Amino acid sequence: MLTTAILVHPGSALRGPFRHRLPRLALGLAAAVAITCCAILQGVAAERTVRDATGRDVVVGDAKRIVTIGGAVTEIVYALGAADRVVARDSTSSYPPAALEKPDVGYMRALSAEGVLSMKPDLIIAVEGSGPKEVVEILESASVPMVMVPEHYSAEGIAEKVKLIAAVLGEDDRGAALAGDIEAKFAALSSALAKLPEADRKKAVFLMSIADGKPLAAGSKTAADAIIHLAGATNPMADIPGYKPASDEALAAAAPAAVVMMNRHGADAPSPDKVFAVPALSTTPAAASRSLVVMDGLYLLGFGPRTADAARDLAHALYPGLALPEASAAQ
Repeated sequence: MLTTAILVHPGSALRGPFRHRLPRLALGLAAAVAITCCAILQGVAAERTVRDATGRDVVVGDAKRIVTIGGAVTEIVYALGAADRVVARDSTSSYPPAALEKPDVGYMRALSAEGVLSMKPDLIIAVEGSGPKEVVEILESASVPMVMVPEHYSAEGIAEKVKLIAAVLGEDDRGAALAGDIEAKFAALSSALAKLPEADRKKAVFLMSIADGKPLAAGSKTAADAIIHLAGATNPMADIPGYKPASDEALAAAAPAAVVMMNRHGADAPSPDKVFAVPALSTTPAAASRSLVVMDGLYLLGFGPRTADAARDLAHALYPGLALPEASAAQ
């Protein structure tokens, strides 16, 4: 209990108007002390300790100026209702459209410590893989809390991202609800795809680009490989990890039934005429059926709140006759 004492010298006497103001002064002093104590207690209560992807325990306060690094990170922060706390984002953060109104601190793998810190953040939330390494080390050693979010290409990995970011923001209930919704969508899609006979599952290759007629294909341990599997297809290039140039012989042997790419604008926009004119692809079953699926890059590979919808849309493009969950409006 907070008590306030006013000490008066025994030999003194309270005279004049001060005698009448004394009770009010005591009350005001008590109120000021109480408010200060409450503010201190609320500040302590607002602090949370979270363990990030690097295994560090990060103490996070009631952050009001957040820099988000990574398209999925920004998407999740917005989905959790904290858009007004974001002061800047990286160039991969293109959804929701309102995020584009925030200042851009650069590409997530080519960050500048000065550029990030110039936004005067009181919290940085970055996806695992952000860099370069020396910049991340500078940011982690700065006085601003920095939380690295794990990147796992799975339904469980997305739910883990959501729950961690929700804990950082102090939005645990919203995080649990969002994670539950995502997991339910994936479960519904998985149940629908389980009806697809194994023999009918298509081979689909993802091409990051085709530069000078040389396709850059996605192998295992990539977001593209994971989304292909989530859509009920197989990746015939999965024997090679990462994104690698694919030879004519390798693609011919892979015999993909479909090619998946990210949409681009202008002269680089993929089209069946351009893609299947490439010698490495011209003799594949995909070329024979002109099966090219083009989707927004962040939507397809972001592994954020909309990924279950993206997997559903890719599955629909690959298996148009298969009964799948209702399409979402999120794109």
